[in-house]
Amino acid sequence: MAARSIWKGELKIGTSKLPVKLYAAVSDLNVRFHVLDNHKTRVKQHMVAPTSGQEVPADEIKKGFEVEPGTFVILTAEDLDGIKPESSREIEIDKFVPAAKISQQWYERPYYLGPDGSEKDYFALAEALAKTEREGIANWVMRNKEYNGALRSQDGYLILSTLRNEGEVISAAELPKPLGRAPSQKEIKMAQQLVSMLADEFKPSDYRDQYRERLLSFIERKAKGHKPRLSIVKAKRKTTALDSVLARSIASLKKKEKRAA
Repeated sequence: MAARSIWKGELKIGTSKLPVKLYAAVSDLNVRFHVLDNHKTRVKQHMVAPTSGQEVPADEIKKGFEVEPGTFVILTAEDLDGIKPESSREIEIDKFVPAAKISQQWYERPYYLGPDGSEKDYFALAEALAKTEREGIANWVMRNKEYNGALRSQDGYLILSTLRNEGEVISAAELPKPLGRAPSQKEIKMAQQLVSMLADEFKPSDYRDQYRERLLSFIERKAKGHKPRLSIVKAKRKTTALDSVLARSIASLKKKEKRAA
């Protein structure tokens, strides 16, 4: 199925502008259910006052922010409209930073940026980013929301990933400090051996939503009048000794290699 653009704009770098189209780079495949009653009729949700149990009319429902327990600041539709960001079709790049300096937890959702006219300039920029190993820091407004993002080259095309805000990213420095002893040289070598034995290429086909597949298969069989049973997924036994875990993993891998041979 051909990709369809979901937004159009201009990539602005200094005084230069490049027309682009935005495409989704990922697809959500969650299984969604309808809420039904015993007669298989869809039910609706209503806002109800907890004290009286009575339904609250839509025109009486307000949005409020709790500034302290029991104290709310009420925000009207006019209030919210007044602070919306100004609409724009520009994705502005204000700097290019080394790609390795942006850690993984900053990235949120990826989009493809495709050319919308000037293909030579588009692919020249993609190649320049690949060769310099840098990413452009971008900001733009889309559908009444401000975004920060990182622009990089991938497979000859441009990828624009939204970035989380500073307050959302937790630094590794906030993690608990190790309290036990440091790993021994023996444990480090065993870990390196384990990594070497499992060295392979990334294969996208290996990564499927097995729960979704089991669920859809179950629904399909049940829709045909069968009474299928789902097998219980057993949890793996936990161990705590690092050298025991590594030794067991290495031994298991060696057995698999012998059987394959």
